[in-house]
Amino acid sequence: MKKIIYFSLFIGAAVFTSCSNGKEEQQAAQGQGAQPLPVLEVQTKTVTGFTSYPTSIEGVVNSQVRAKVSGYITDVLVDAGEKVTKGQRLFKLETESLSGDAEAAQANVNAARVEVEKLKPLVEKDIISGVQLQTAKAQLSQAQANYNSIAANIDYANIKSPVDGYVGNINFRNGALVSPGDPTPLTTVSQTDEVYAFFSMNEKDYMSFLQETSGSSIEEKISNFPDVSLILANGKEYEQKGKIQTISGQIDPSTGTVTFRAKFPNPNQLLSNGNSGKIRVPQTFEDVIVVPEISSYEQQGRTYVYKVQGDSLAVSTPITETSRVNNLIVVASGLKKGDKIVAQGVAKLRNNTPIKPQEIPFDSIANSINTVFK
Repeated sequence: MKKIIYFSLFIGAAVFTSCSNGKEEQQAAQGQGAQPLPVLEVQTKTVTGFTSYPTSIEGVVNSQVRAKVSGYITDVLVDAGEKVTKGQRLFKLETESLSGDAEAAQANVNAARVEVEKLKPLVEKDIISGVQLQTAKAQLSQAQANYNSIAANIDYANIKSPVDGYVGNINFRNGALVSPGDPTPLTTVSQTDEVYAFFSMNEKDYMSFLQETSGSSIEEKISNFPDVSLILANGKEYEQKGKIQTISGQIDPSTGTVTFRAKFPNPNQLLSNGNSGKIRVPQTFEDVIVVPEISSYEQQGRTYVYKVQGDSLAVSTPITETSRVNNLIVVASGLKKGDKIVAQGVAKLRNNTPIKPQEIPFDSIANSINTVFK
């Protein structure tokens, strides 16, 4: 019986020693396998992001020039891009047939006037009734009106600029037959000292934009809208800032968008009618938690970071993001100020991975990323 007791005690001691050695070996292995990784302390910042929308540029005044009478163009008196003044002649139409009609109409006016002058003394002497004179005067008025109409048509053959501005494309040249019903205008004259930029915003962005802008009415909100910037077709930013002036006020059922109009100064005439580009609308997030995009990863549609737990363990932590600004993630939930996360190398990690944290300044990561606008 004593032998059995001694044997059991021996076996128990062996098992205890084996378990202790196993734990020590595991801890040693973990210590040897922990890799040094840079970590940073989560901070709050005020950041401004930009959302871009395609835009088309038009002159503040954009007047189409059309013929008021039918005829063949005999002279094109301006060229595309030329600055013109209101009333300046742009095109001249053939008027030979109208000139002949005008001469005949003038002859009728002269004949009617002679008839009136002949009847006046006869009426005064009661030789004829006053009705005949009134009839003659009516015929004179009709002849004069006919002449005036033909003369106006002759003047319409001199097609003039309706406004001060710059001439657009010349769509018809000498010899072309034009008429008031042509779908294409002869040209367009635009005032471009200031220009309009038209862009559309989807319903979701539109509602967020309104809710985040101060003001109790649409008019107040429009006046409080931030200035917008314009990215030109070559990718460079236009030097002047624009101001949103109007909103269409209703959602287009076919596109689900709302149309905005912004106005930009154009003192150097860099912008012209028909230009394209992108409007950038700013959105400022004040005193929010941010983390660098490079410190995150995505899995099954969710965003994660590795939060440092107990100064030695990287724990996969989901976060909810509000927006992304300049390669920073604006965090809505999942982190708080002062938390520490793995700054780089997250692709090498797995949940609950032991690490050797090496703390680095937040800005050393954030400022090393090139600015890319959303």
